[in-house]
Amino acid sequence: MLNQFKKFLFLLPQCSVKSFSAFLVASSWLGLVISGCAPSNSANTNTAQNVSNQTQEKTSLIRLGYQKGGVVPIARQRGELEKRLAAQNIKTEWAGPFDRCATLLQAISANQADIGGCGDIPGLSAIAAGQDLCIGAVQRPRPESLSSAIVVRGDSPIRKPADLVGKKVAVNQAGAGEYLLLKVLEKENIPKEKVQRVFLAPTDAAPALYQGTVDAWAVWEPYISVAELEHGARRITTTHPAPTYSVMLVRNQAAAKSPEAVKAAFRGLSEEYDWLNANTAKSAEFLVKDIKISPAVAKRVTENQGPQLLVTPNANDVVKIQKTADWMLEQKILPKRVDVAATICPTAK
Repeated sequence: MLNQFKKFLFLLPQCSVKSFSAFLVASSWLGLVISGCAPSNSANTNTAQNVSNQTQEKTSLIRLGYQKGGVVPIARQRGELEKRLAAQNIKTEWAGPFDRCATLLQAISANQADIGGCGDIPGLSAIAAGQDLCIGAVQRPRPESLSSAIVVRGDSPIRKPADLVGKKVAVNQAGAGEYLLLKVLEKENIPKEKVQRVFLAPTDAAPALYQGTVDAWAVWEPYISVAELEHGARRITTTHPAPTYSVMLVRNQAAAKSPEAVKAAFRGLSEEYDWLNANTAKSAEFLVKDIKISPAVAKRVTENQGPQLLVTPNANDVVKIQKTADWMLEQKILPKRVDVAATICPTAK
């Protein structure tokens, strides 16, 4: 036995990582290390290799993509989601922050992330454009939410949606801003051709509004509160005339190959939303760190968004999202029809 131990000490530095992993999980560690390092015993080497492969297969990886703001970056700061998934042999990686939904979804489709959250409007636009995505979970609309609005400069003569006729309104093309504007015009019986849509990303739309290049901006939180509290802007709409879903989108291959990891990630994210709802003041503090906004803005954002719940989409959700997709097709926002039922991830069925 002593001679074997000396031989083990001599051979140990030459062991491969896989052989060393094998000896850690084997019931007879000394015998397996010796056989794993010795080239003459191929049967034992194969056994050690199989044990190592089984260990690797039990560890999954989930990559969460995110924009600034929202539950995912807060979950990253808190660290609890990562711990919960690690306890289930799921390693968590983070991809982001991305500047908007479009770039986040492109990253997921390009295999740079597995899961990411967006509004249903950009999500449907991405799916219609052929991106490799499915809907894994949703946040249902809250009609009373103040998290979207059309805003104007504080000194603007525009007071109501009818005053937008002949004016320029910044929107993100095929996104939540364009959808909001069109729905407001529809509700007010204003022909959409009478209002000029200017397609800008939020980072370009904000200075365009403040500098007077555009007359109004259809946008969402946290941009609304930043515009109101830091730039003197004001709303000309309050609640959304057709509130939309938020969706968690998954790369199709990830949903197919790692279904349990995807399900575990959504269970964990649902718990993060529960924490968010129960700890609004702390949530606002996390927003301050994440978005680099003032505490006053963060508090307003949290209040305007209200409670949020992440759920598995049911048949009624599919019908409602389909209605939105069909309306977008009629408005020529989508290039083709999206069959929403077919876009639900297998993990959500």
